[in-house]
Amino acid sequence: MNNSSKRIQQAYNIAHQQYAELGVDTGQVLEKLNRISISLHCWQGDDVLGFEGSSDISDGGIAVTGNFPGRARTPDELRQDFEKAISLIPGHHRMNLHASYAETNGKQVERNELQPVHFQGWIDWCNQNHLGLDFNPTYFAHRHASDGFTLTHTNDGIREFWIEHGIACRKIAEAIGKATGTPCVNNFWIPDGFKDLPADRKLPRERLIQSLDTIFSEKMDHEHTLDAVESKLFGIGSESYVVGSHEFYLGYAIKNQILLCLDSGHFHPTENISDKISSVMNWIPELLLHISRGVRWDSDHVVLFSDDVKAIAQ
Repeated sequence: MNNSSKRIQQAYNIAHQQYAELGVDTGQVLEKLNRISISLHCWQGDDVLGFEGSSDISDGGIAVTGNFPGRARTPDELRQDFEKAISLIPGHHRMNLHASYAETNGKQVERNELQPVHFQGWIDWCNQNHLGLDFNPTYFAHRHASDGFTLTHTNDGIREFWIEHGIACRKIAEAIGKATGTPCVNNFWIPDGFKDLPADRKLPRERLIQSLDTIFSEKMDHEHTLDAVESKLFGIGSESYVVGSHEFYLGYAIKNQILLCLDSGHFHPTENISDKISSVMNWIPELLLHISRGVRWDSDHVVLFSDDVKAIAQ
């Protein structure tokens, strides 16, 4: 044991004794923490570019570039990066995958035609590494999202395309849950909104209700998949009005008893989602947390040991 390890062990022994005086067994605490699985997101490895072959992901309410140095260029490279990350992170964790990370063997497959077979490589890899796998439909970076609207689009054909994408993703998530033996959390976020003040705030939300009701009409076993919906305060191109606001999705999650996702970077900078947890948990079965830091208009999906994160844990 080197000097650094000795100092850490000595510090832990002191803390262990101090906590024991308060009736806390730190060994049991660490054992419980080791059983908590965190779902690490795929887009930290390649800036949300995915593997559809596109070099531009700026369409549809998202403003990352997909070109940061050292990003994974292939599914195998991303899996290697993930293996390295989890080797350095204590505990037993999961991966969170977007639909745009499908492996189609070079064939162009439309998002509304995606099937579980296009994610078999990810499923096999997770089983080999004893990992859970979570999922997200991809409602951005697509020609049908170029004007910033998907499930609330006024064009019936485009709206139907995205409804079909959501249905396909639920079937994929169900297959993932069955294959991995652990429920796959399937989280829905859409970029729909207006840059300036809209004349009508109600109709887009009515269309969103109709779209979501169609997507979620088939009941699925919670042992295999858990549906979640995620709000946002505003984004690029939706500065003045976001259809899927916190209030909208809170009501929808309560009514339909599905998971509500709270992203700590998707609210006003003076809001802390820790204060919302004790309220919303009275009305919904489970909560999905995106623990991150807010940087100006969005979450940058980097976790710091900040006061906000400690408050969420408390």
